[in-house]
Amino acid sequence: MRDTQVTVIGGGAAGMTAAITAAQSGADTVLIEHMDRVGKKLLSTGNGKCNFTNLKQDLSWYRGENPAFVLPVFAQFGQKETFAFFETIGIYPKVKNGYCYPASGQASSVLDALRMECAYQGVETVTSCALWSVEKSKNGYRIGTDKGAFFTTSLIFATGLLAAPKTGSDGSAIPYIEGLGHHFIDIVPALVQLQGKQSFFKSVAGIRADCEVTLFVENEQICSETGELQLTGFGISGIPVFQLSRFATKALFQKKEVHTSLNFLPELLPSQAFTLMQKRFRQNGHGKNAAEALIGLFPKKLIDVFLAESRISRDMPAADVRLAALQRLSETVRAIRVDVIASRGMEAAQVCAGGVDTREVDNETLESKFAKGVYFAGEVLDIDGACGGYNLQWAWSSGHVAGIHAAERAKQSAPRKRGTS
Repeated sequence: MRDTQVTVIGGGAAGMTAAITAAQSGADTVLIEHMDRVGKKLLSTGNGKCNFTNLKQDLSWYRGENPAFVLPVFAQFGQKETFAFFETIGIYPKVKNGYCYPASGQASSVLDALRMECAYQGVETVTSCALWSVEKSKNGYRIGTDKGAFFTTSLIFATGLLAAPKTGSDGSAIPYIEGLGHHFIDIVPALVQLQGKQSFFKSVAGIRADCEVTLFVENEQICSETGELQLTGFGISGIPVFQLSRFATKALFQKKEVHTSLNFLPELLPSQAFTLMQKRFRQNGHGKNAAEALIGLFPKKLIDVFLAESRISRDMPAADVRLAALQRLSETVRAIRVDVIASRGMEAAQVCAGGVDTREVDNETLESKFAKGVYFAGEVLDIDGACGGYNLQWAWSSGHVAGIHAAERAKQSAPRKRGTS
């Protein structure tokens, strides 16, 4: 059995940060990862560019049963401290509209810098190491793995949940966390595409358009997001969809009726949209049919959907379309209904909503209230962020806070040396 002061389970963004911080604080630290290498999920963040934080920081970007749980954590290690930390390991930010990327434009450089810092700080990294058991002992925890047993004074779970299981977040640590007395808020996909039941999706697949997406649950408006919508063969995608997806998947999990309304003229009021249609069909519709009157305003594939939903024949002369029909058309382009039947699942999700109930965790130290010496960091907790670097900011911040407090607790205990017992 190998003895150590701090053991981190999970080699993702939060886990590596926790291990680096614990080691910097003087604790003998081991990082256990069940994949063949650390940081696989990090490589896919920001479309491979790693949007590692965002200059816009306030509570509205974070979600969970108790989003305010993040505040004491960010007070200890926030966005400014994140910049400072990354500069010390060679990552300088390139900022665009508040989004912060490494100057290299490569997520791999962030991972390489973290791996090098782990090595420099003396973190022992054990990969391809499957977790078998976690047991409380007199002065810490015994961790059973297929590479032998570890005894540790402080234990940090930074295992993620279920999103993108091919990168290592497969939920395999959940039973061990529950075994310590913890409960999980329902885990559902977040930052994920949504599937619709309408028949027109195959005909409009591949279209991108600026759009306001409004989410309704049981016909009650929940939230709205504006940005570039992506239409697919199965439904809707793009940043505005990702931003509201966690609310949709929560409602679907609860067997509630969910739909979205797509507004393809988000900059116009209803009266302005009607005026625009009159102008295009009457003033500028000479010699055109209904479909041709909309060319230049919308992608061609969408025009057929709008006309069909408005009960207007595409071949009807534009000048012959009645005002009542133009009123329907102006309403349709501002409110295409999509009945949401599912998300694309954990395999497509960037993160999860749900996780360890934050009421069971100290929000200053991230230590378990049930199992002293156990800490949590990152996505495993019931905190998820909006798209735009917020989930990584939570990973860095919670990893740092868990790491420093786990190290402090371990050093206050009887000193131990790594070895075999």
